Amino acid sequence: MHVWKRNMEIETTPLAGLLLVKLKIFRDARGFFDERFHEEKFTALGLPVHFAQDNHSYSHPRVLRGMHYQHTPAQGKLVGAIRGSIYDVAVDVRPDSSTFGQHFGAELTGDNGLLLWVPAGFAHGFCVVGEQPADVIYKVTAPWNATGEGGIRFDDPELGIRWPVADPMVIERDRLLPTFAEYRKNPPRR
Repeated sequence: MHVWKRNMEIETTPLAGLLLVKLKIFRDARGFFDERFHEEKFTALGLPVHFAQDNHSYSHPRVLRGMHYQHTPAQGKLVGAIRGSIYDVAVDVRPDSSTFGQHFGAELTGDNGLLLWVPAGFAHGFCVVGEQPADVIYKVTAPWNATGEGGIRFDDPELGIRWPVADPMVIERDRLLPTFAEYRKNPPRR
């Protein structure tokens, strides 16, 4: 489903609550302009408008970050690239969801006008594609809490995420995250 509201479009994904936000990009000889957040437009589209924190991630080519989630407090994310290109992935980790264990991915670039709304209850990660580093900006609905976070292995065979990067650069912490089967046995209480 596509819903336009004053130069912003929402596209649903196969996973309930996970949305692609398509921004209207105004281009001319100087470059381009877009509105990445507008309280009135977000409200009209049913998106959150109160965010607790803005984060900026700079990553080199082939870097893969993820799959992370925060359960206490539950945290949603509005993710977009402002330079470079990332393949952004969300996995539904809500045990009571009809799409539990399913994932969705989209390419977000510095100039394609796409944002991904990742609601609480999803694990999230991305990898940098291409030869250019990527700057990723994301707004979160709750502040970071080290004791309330978790993760699932990015290469879990049960999830079957097809990352578009051969031999990704992944930190040891992310390589040691639990499998999805381990998560299923003991999901965090929300």
